[in-house]
Amino acid sequence: MKKIIMMLTALLAISLSACSQKKTETSMEQKVLVAYFSASGTTKGVAQQLAEVAGADLHEIKPEKPYTDADLDWNDKQSRSSVEMQDKHSRPAITAKLQNMKDYDVVYVGFPIWWYTCPTIINTFMEGYDFQGKTIIPFATSGGSSIKKACAELKAAYPKLNWKEGKLLNRASKAELQKWTEGNR
Repeated sequence: MKKIIMMLTALLAISLSACSQKKTETSMEQKVLVAYFSASGTTKGVAQQLAEVAGADLHEIKPEKPYTDADLDWNDKQSRSSVEMQDKHSRPAITAKLQNMKDYDVVYVGFPIWWYTCPTIINTFMEGYDFQGKTIIPFATSGGSSIKKACAELKAAYPKLNWKEGKLLNRASKAELQKWTEGNR
């Protein structure tokens, strides 16, 4: 009888230990945010898929004054986007500021490539929050440019932040996004 009681006590202890270990592993999961700016909807689609596969919250970086087709005409040197991109100090105002940025451990920051880099509204976003202690991972969409210059400029502008390698996600499948997000954990 003593042996049975000792075995049951041991099994109970092991079970409780396994339960507490499972709880600790779960509580250590990172909270992830996918924040994106999309002028035409292309980056938005990628951001939505990325948030889904990463199990992340989604936040749109919205300009206070939405961009029109005329604003986005890169052939017009007087268009709003052309003027903003010529002025490296330009910081277009954004709406819908996150109140809980402190809750996130990993932040994917997405944007279309404009003039071989990220739009200046991304700087507005980066300067609007405290990213210390967070992992920042840029992603982009582009009609033909690389993300390398954008990543280098973001790292140079905000050198104290923990940046991971960015990726161009044109036409990325869910499987490709899954593999990429798993590599960022």
